[in-house]
Amino acid sequence: MPKSIIIKKHGGPEVLELQDVNIGTPGPNEIKVTNHAIGLNYIDTYHRSGLYPLKLPIGIGLEAAGKIDEVGSNVKEFNKGDNIAYASIPLGAYSQQRVIPANIAVKIPDGISHEMAATLMTKGLTTNYLLTKTYKLKAGETVLFHAAAGGVGQIFAQWANSIGAKVIGTVGSDEKIKVANDNGYEHVINYTKTDFAKEVLKITKNKGVTAVFDGVGKKTFQGSISCLKTRGMLVSFGNASGPLDPVNVPKDIQPKGLYLTRPSVGQYFTNQKELQEGANQIFEKVKFGKIKIRIFKKYKLSEAKNAHADLEARKLLGPTILIP
Repeated sequence: MPKSIIIKKHGGPEVLELQDVNIGTPGPNEIKVTNHAIGLNYIDTYHRSGLYPLKLPIGIGLEAAGKIDEVGSNVKEFNKGDNIAYASIPLGAYSQQRVIPANIAVKIPDGISHEMAATLMTKGLTTNYLLTKTYKLKAGETVLFHAAAGGVGQIFAQWANSIGAKVIGTVGSDEKIKVANDNGYEHVINYTKTDFAKEVLKITKNKGVTAVFDGVGKKTFQGSISCLKTRGMLVSFGNASGPLDPVNVPKDIQPKGLYLTRPSVGQYFTNQKELQEGANQIFEKVKFGKIKIRIFKKYKLSEAKNAHADLEARKLLGPTILIP
């Protein structure tokens, strides 16, 4: 019988339980998939902890790649045996086999493995919307990206460099500086030791940056505001250090006429066609060497507790996957 990780209460990694599950047949608009690799993402810890409360019990995980076992009667775009990837609700990607809506899946092209695809969907689609849709990054611009050594951060700098932009990165420890440098960051700042806002202004000769991409949240918000140019944009897309405090518009936004946005993948990829187009852009950059993915670590599905503990302890210095 296939196994899945189930949570029955919110809490720490210990609430992740590996259980046998019954997998039914797909409905008319669904597909049954055997997962070959599962993406590990920081948002998974928000679902587990209750920061994003869920109706329990429930599976967990948004992202995986595998092979189709069965298709529903109305599904035309996929066939049994197709290699696919997905990164979307409904939760439950931490599983050996499951049934999912067909419209959240994309086909994986030849030359992209399941393991590679499982690291590309959430992180790659996030990078895609951040620098092509939320803020249309242009050649010659200099921007700041927090958590530069993380999965999204590693892809972001490579993508930005491929279009001629420059990125300053911040990291939370000295050991992550090399990781960020290796992925194309022009300057890397350890924000736990250095006032990153002052350093960014020094690097930019007091001009500041046109945009800050912030997945860290609470600890970096005020510094991000400080190092933006007039009419700059703060793109807040994560809470790794905790959720933002309420924003004081007259104090934080008004003085420089700043823009503040809080985007998510689901707002930019609203249907299967958009998903496939976005994924194809990522796959193409990987196939042509514009983005290089180095899987940092692999865990067995049964080791999900350890994976979450290491993720929250900032021990994972790059894309990490679970193997069912």
